[in-house]
Amino acid sequence: MNTAINSRIPVALTIAGSDSGGGAGIQADLRTFAFHCVHGTSAITCVTAQNTLGVRRVDAMPMEAVVAQIQAVVEDIGVQAAKTGMLLNQEIIFAVAQQVEALQINNLVVDPVMVSRTGAQLIDDDAVKTLCHTLIPKAVIITPNRYEAQILSGLQINSLEDMQAAAEIIHKTLRTKAVLVKGGGMQGDLRGVDIWFDGDKLEVLTTKQVETKNTHGTGCTLSAAIAANLAKGKDLWQAVQQAKEYVTTALTYALDIGEGQGPVGHFFPLWGLGTGDWELGKKQGSREQGAG
Repeated sequence: MNTAINSRIPVALTIAGSDSGGGAGIQADLRTFAFHCVHGTSAITCVTAQNTLGVRRVDAMPMEAVVAQIQAVVEDIGVQAAKTGMLLNQEIIFAVAQQVEALQINNLVVDPVMVSRTGAQLIDDDAVKTLCHTLIPKAVIITPNRYEAQILSGLQINSLEDMQAAAEIIHKTLRTKAVLVKGGGMQGDLRGVDIWFDGDKLEVLTTKQVETKNTHGTGCTLSAAIAANLAKGKDLWQAVQQAKEYVTTALTYALDIGEGQGPVGHFFPLWGLGTGDWELGKKQGSREQGAG
């Protein structure tokens, strides 16, 4: 991997789709990188027309354009970490995997965007197979949600024990360094509980639950925060822990915008620099989102 940079600022690359509503995808990733004082670069795989109510249209970028973006960034600027999000189709997935190997991109975080948190499959079965066989084995960590973990493990996930078993199966069969099975789609006390497995350590990661409907972009934000921390030289376990803390706080200050599901508040630390809006934001977050 080309790690040469012109300054001491770490650089991360996101390979994902564009969200016109600004809540997820490339937009969420770049804001997350910026919060972590990491220079964000990007390769856009698809362009979506969406808002807080849903997705209206998706247009794939040409595979050659995706490859050109990755090469342009890595060959000149260099990256210390990268993450993938929505790759959309088999052709793009295969091309990205080739570039990861050819350009020796290390510290790869794969958010295997296959199924939404509501259970709707987002890419076809051939694309899922290509993702599993070509890209996931190159990752240092993958971050599947409940439904993605079910596909990757072959298990039905309804309990903490199911999540733990799925993490172990995914680690063994897909040969990734670590797995983080996310509990955002779980019910009750398991909502927001994540399972980490790296072949040796099986850990349950818990944080306070934040009561809010505005959770758009949480998966993108988590994987981007992990990549940002890796770019800064954190070890993988530390990167995951700090990323989870960041997402939880961003959920506490989620944005109640639009008529549907708003995004998490990526820029919460910037509220009220010299204006008092930071304290106002905390009060609004507690009142409107039910956060403690």
